Amino acid sequence: METATAQDILWPEVELIRNEFPILQQTVNGRPLVYLDNGATTQKPVSVIRSMQEYYTQYNSNVHRGVHTLSQQATAAYEAARHAVAAFIGAHHHEVVFTKGTTDAINLVAAGFRKSFLREGDEIIISAMEHHSNIVPWQLACEEKGAKLKVVPISDKGELDMDAFRSMLNPRVKLVSITWISNTLGTVNPVKDIIDLAHEQGIPVMLDAAQAAAHTPIKVHELDVDFLALSGHKLFGPTGIGILFGKESWLEQLPPYQGGGDMIKHVTFEKTTYADVPLKFEAGTPAICEAIGLGAAVAWVNKVGIHKIQAYEHQLTEYAVAALKQIEGLRFIGEAKHRSGAISFLVGDTHPSDVGVLLDQQGIAVRTGHHCTQPLCDRFGIPGTVRASLAVYNTTDDIDRLVEGVRKAVTLLG
Repeated sequence: METATAQDILWPEVELIRNEFPILQQTVNGRPLVYLDNGATTQKPVSVIRSMQEYYTQYNSNVHRGVHTLSQQATAAYEAARHAVAAFIGAHHHEVVFTKGTTDAINLVAAGFRKSFLREGDEIIISAMEHHSNIVPWQLACEEKGAKLKVVPISDKGELDMDAFRSMLNPRVKLVSITWISNTLGTVNPVKDIIDLAHEQGIPVMLDAAQAAAHTPIKVHELDVDFLALSGHKLFGPTGIGILFGKESWLEQLPPYQGGGDMIKHVTFEKTTYADVPLKFEAGTPAICEAIGLGAAVAWVNKVGIHKIQAYEHQLTEYAVAALKQIEGLRFIGEAKHRSGAISFLVGDTHPSDVGVLLDQQGIAVRTGHHCTQPLCDRFGIPGTVRASLAVYNTTDDIDRLVEGVRKAVTLLG
């Protein structure tokens, strides 16, 4: 199959989409901004910004328990956001816990398993391509309980060794926690196969969907996943907000993560009884405005259509990979058959940070470094990569600018 040309993947809607993002209209260092750092955070459409402004200017108030009008409006908007996110991922609203983000959600589950399920000699399985946020919480839990952290190896192409994964499943394994899409490699993991294999042995599975939510449809009940975490700011929403999906049966079993207001039914000095899920895990005043912004972000994605986004980005990724391949000395870090979002590469002996600085001087924003995946970089024997990560508002013109910019950077560094 021939690689798509720029004309082949022309999508008239993309220019209308770009117009909804004020930040994309600016120049950086005298050049129109090319924003290719979406794996770190996505930009925000006007509808998300407006929803947050309306909260602060029209009905700013604390949620739950308030009888006055502003509190009732804030509570309704906050809970409407929960319902919107639940529908977006195919969950029931009481299975959606608001968190600070993916890292917080993973820590919540890790803390619960550490307290209630993990014992000496038990095992937790992760993979070699995990973000630090899906490594360190499990290390802390295993160190405290004398459990073992097992790591599924990957191939030179950046694909999971599924035979190794199968061989690692045993009665000592208490949880599998795997990224859906690698933030560094762009690898799309076979998450349904992972879930089914683990469930055959009664092992629950958690998915880190931080990099998946903006690129692929999520239906948690169809996947039959036990836990799933995502971040708002990587889904065109604000920072400081995310969600943990958990099957109701699991959320009921997990102990509270933090204590305080809003997560209780009744408190005495002798005993506290806890609120029903999901409020059991939402101690204190929540990120109300951010939750409302996340609800608006989900509405925006629904308006565009996640399936349309997925199809367009697939073609754009193919175009980008083919164009970058033409650069002499460039090598990709991660060449999985199924990939999405991130494209990582190195060029000759140039340091990725040097390339990144020279791209920035041309108005092109990419991410350089280890991308919070130091063990993965060690696996490939590299200090880091240049990472271009795509979103629905990127275009073939952005890719052409990137290729031109990398060529210029290499020439200057050579």
